[in-house]
Amino acid sequence: MRILFEMDKKNYDQCTHVFRRDSARSIIIRDGRIAMIHSQKYDYYKFPGGGINKNETPVEAMIRETREEAGLIVIPESVKEYGYVHRIQRSDRDQSQCFVQDNYYYLCEVRDEKVPQKLDGYEAKESYTLEYVEPDTVIKKNRSAVNNPYNPLMLEREALVIEKLIKESLL
Repeated sequence: MRILFEMDKKNYDQCTHVFRRDSARSIIIRDGRIAMIHSQKYDYYKFPGGGINKNETPVEAMIRETREEAGLIVIPESVKEYGYVHRIQRSDRDQSQCFVQDNYYYLCEVRDEKVPQKLDGYEAKESYTLEYVEPDTVIKKNRSAVNNPYNPLMLEREALVIEKLIKESLL
């Protein structure tokens, strides 16, 4: 899979150990809009998806996470690799730890029917909601989002992926 870009803060020279948590995310486009998860609590957008469990492929994780977070059923034969974003930085929680993450993105289609969301505790507290959103809305919202507990690189990553989709005429 091709690398879309790298997010390297180069602030980890004092780190003594690494924490790695890769993720897989779906890119679902309908009528020029993108399926996004909207955090009602913190007012930001993210692509449906999440962490890859042990013994799970990135595609399996993306299909599972899209179903859980968005209630959307991915059509397996429609899945196409888009690319990945490599992120590396000192951990926000432990100054001796380096956080490394590859975020795999897949273009895919979903069935018309939806299933109920199956949200984790923090996802439910944030009131994750599926929305089909104009690309510019996501970019502006994520770049202006404040008052949330997340590293700003996470929100910027999603904005940069959307800009890449636009540049490559996929949106």
